[in-house]
This record gives sequence, C-alpha cells and structure tokens, in this order.
Amino acid sequence: MNPSSLSDRLSQRQPLVLGLFRVVLGLLFASEGAATVFGILDRDSSPVGDWPYWYAGVIELVCGTLVLLGVATRSAAFLSSGIMAFAYFTEHQKDGLFPLQNGGLAPALFCWGFLLLVFSGPGALALPALTRSTARGTRDPQDARSGTSWGTQTP
Repeated sequence: MNPSSLSDRLSQRQPLVLGLFRVVLGLLFASEGAATVFGILDRDSSPVGDWPYWYAGVIELVCGTLVLLGVATRSAAFLSSGIMAFAYFTEHQKDGLFPLQNGGLAPALFCWGFLLLVFSGPGALALPALTRSTARGTRDPQDARSGTSWGTQTP
C-alpha cells in the first residue's frame, strides 16, 4: 500500500473524525454538568449557587451541549477549556504535580481537548452546517472535498 494514499485517505476523513471527537467530548462534558446540576448518574447535585461547583456544572452543561451540537463551538470550547484549567489549578494542582497524582486527569484532558476545538473548529456533523445543507437541498462544497455526506463548517 502506498503511504501517501493512506495519508490522503486519512486526511479526507479528518472533518468527520473531528466532528465525532467534538460530539463525544461535548456529550461527556454535558453529562458532567448534568450530574452536578441535577444530581443524576449516581452523583449528588451541588446546591444552587454553591461556588464554584454549581456554576461550573451549569457551564459544563450549557457549553457541553453547544459543543455537542456544533453551535458556537469555538466560543463554547474556549470557555470550557478555561474552566477546566481553573479547576485543575485550583482543585487538583495542590495535591501533586501530575494529573495521575492529583486526580486531575479528566480536567486536564477536557482542557486540552477543548483547546484543540478552539483552533480546529467543529469539523463535520455540526448542526449549523447540516441545516444549511438541508435548506439548500445540496451538499456543502467542503463535503465534496472531505468525501462525506454530512455538513461541515470551515474553520
């Protein structure tokens, strides 16, 4: 197999894989927020107005949902990355240098995952691009280049 053809095929799928990454990251983050705010998924809810936990839960729920849908992805990802950095340095860093020592692996991974989305954009499967494609009755030109039948949003 020609290495350049593999690289080309992988590059063609990049918008789709980035979109799937965004959907999964947003779903996991929104689940964290829902668990904090509503006390679901075997977690006690944080009392309304309890600083910083309840507010972080609301931000996680709202921004996670926006990222999941691909709506205002870069803004929501920027805010999400920031609150995860805040959580890491205020709640976890004091217990050790490395995330495996201080229980901060999830905030560190969320922080860097959202920072990636700030710079890369939503990829494929973003709601605004899907609705544009459906409304026009045609595929987005980016779709033809990526080889997918789903909408994409150019960064």
